[in-house]
Amino acid sequence: MLWIILIIGLIGIDQITKWYFLTNQLQYDKFPIIKDFFYLTYLENRGAAFGILQNFRWVFIILTIAVVGGMIWYFIKNRNLVLRTSLAFIISGAVGNFIDRVLRGFVVDFLDFYPFGYDFPVFNVADICINIGVFLLIIYVLFIYHEPKKPIIESNEVPDEQQD
Repeated sequence: MLWIILIIGLIGIDQITKWYFLTNQLQYDKFPIIKDFFYLTYLENRGAAFGILQNFRWVFIILTIAVVGGMIWYFIKNRNLVLRTSLAFIISGAVGNFIDRVLRGFVVDFLDFYPFGYDFPVFNVADICINIGVFLLIIYVLFIYHEPKKPIIESNEVPDEQQD
């Protein structure tokens, strides 16, 4: 039950922030928070991460349904806390951006950073959730996950080729 609350809460935060920037978009065209580093900039992203694959909306919708379905199945199947937390964040972010694509035809982005003078792509809360989830998934794969041990079959039988 806590997992569902976490997922719904993260999706809710994402959708509320996107709604705010969508309804107040004229105020946010490089609105400075930290000069030369962090701005709030309203942007309609019709593609994927970093704006790639523009106008492939239906591909993203179908792909999201399939991938989220797989993640939910894997979430139910496994009980590891780190893995479940990872999948909860990734599912939340994917569903948050999915809602935008279905309802608006684009994803609302608004967080605009310029680290070391580099114009980093504008992103949103759902993107943050996906990145946190992927980071936790990497931790899980590298440090926690172990391949299941294959059962050792003991047999005293000699293979057919060796019987003469």
